[in-house]
Amino acid sequence: MHVYISVDMEGVAGVATYDQAYRGGSGYPSAQELMTGEANAAIAGAFDGGATAVTINDSHGTMDNLLLEKVDPRVEIVLGTPKAQCMMHGLAPEHDVALFVGYHAAAGEFGVLSHSFSMCFSRFRVNGVTATEADVNALMAAGLGVPIGLVTGDDATCRDAVGKHPGVRTVQVKRAEGFLAATSLHPSVARDRIRAAAAETVAGVADLVVAPVPEALTLEVQVKQFHHLEQILKIPGFTALDALTAQVTVGDPSTLFDMVALCYQLDPE
Repeated sequence: MHVYISVDMEGVAGVATYDQAYRGGSGYPSAQELMTGEANAAIAGAFDGGATAVTINDSHGTMDNLLLEKVDPRVEIVLGTPKAQCMMHGLAPEHDVALFVGYHAAAGEFGVLSHSFSMCFSRFRVNGVTATEADVNALMAAGLGVPIGLVTGDDATCRDAVGKHPGVRTVQVKRAEGFLAATSLHPSVARDRIRAAAAETVAGVADLVVAPVPEALTLEVQVKQFHHLEQILKIPGFTALDALTAQVTVGDPSTLFDMVALCYQLDPE
């Protein structure tokens, strides 16, 4: 059984501020330790549950955050950016299940460090529904026939995942108190819960169902500044809905992901 793990940082226990979550901050090295710890918990749980192989994708920011010497040596690690499939690079039809660790709430929603792919975006919707990174990544997985089994992060992230992805397990590792504030589990407690949930997910993979993929996918992106919209409108297929919002309709998750990737290359300044 081959398990795929995508690990982000903003949804990791003990992480709540820009200083921690982004390279250059004084808290970033300790956040790397915390992220690596939760990644290892998910890896260990996957093997506990019957995995014979695990691939993990470093999916945060520059995508080279995991402390490689401290990562469980049984895995293959995907890292660096840009990658063609970004947070889902390396996922293939032969994977039996995908696990999302350290994820966060959507742009415009209440949650710790909430955003969808870029801090440039104030709203981000797919087919008219506010979308998290987990939602877009789940569509990518569904297009390859791979179910989503686990999502970990703050309370907002877990609530959203349960509401949108039937059968998914969640692990709430912190409660959002604001955009840059949280009440967190101790990292060791969070890791124990992630490991247990990952094991249960992998052991029960036969019960998971791949979500249906809509025939058409309409991406709607609202930005904070007009010059960002001007940049998006240079991408073929996008049209303006108003002075800050653009949309495009595509026919498959892979193309949707391409459009998202082009948009989030925007400079957030």
